[in-house]
Amino acid sequence: MSSAPFTYEPVGATRDDLTFCPPGFHPMLVRTRLGEGREVFRRAAEAVMTWRMHRALGVGIDATADRAAPGVDVTVSLAGVVKAPCRIVWTAEEPRRAGWAYGTLEGHPETGEEAFVVDRTGDGTVWLTVAAFSRAAKWYSRAGGPATRGLQHAYARRCGKVLRELAAQDPAG
Repeated sequence: MSSAPFTYEPVGATRDDLTFCPPGFHPMLVRTRLGEGREVFRRAAEAVMTWRMHRALGVGIDATADRAAPGVDVTVSLAGVVKAPCRIVWTAEEPRRAGWAYGTLEGHPETGEEAFVVDRTGDGTVWLTVAAFSRAAKWYSRAGGPATRGLQHAYARRCGKVLRELAAQDPAG
């Protein structure tokens, strides 16, 4: 774990409220239905907690641990060019909710927090929620303006599509 400071406040704010967005940041909330039942939840939760979902998206993941946990440093890379250093700020592994959030570190193109949470509702439906609050930190993020936020939303929707496929796979098959 590095000692690099986070580039935003309040760190960990998404833990209790995925819709939280401090002044001056842009909110994002994308929710995708993954399927139904305990097995879909279990497979989806494991794919999120072990970086499998992110790797299946085709992004580079360099993490200081094989599983998400508070304090684990993660660098996400896009096309091997854009490097986005982050640190896990919280995790949840509960019977009906699993996931984590990371906060941005110096060098990330954005500043803020992003959460990836799988939950199983009372009727057994399994959902992925990708929630974030962020603002541009690099010149190219600022120059992209609304297009940058559009890419963030597209990435969140792609997370849901990929995780739905991973959660539907029969591990014995």
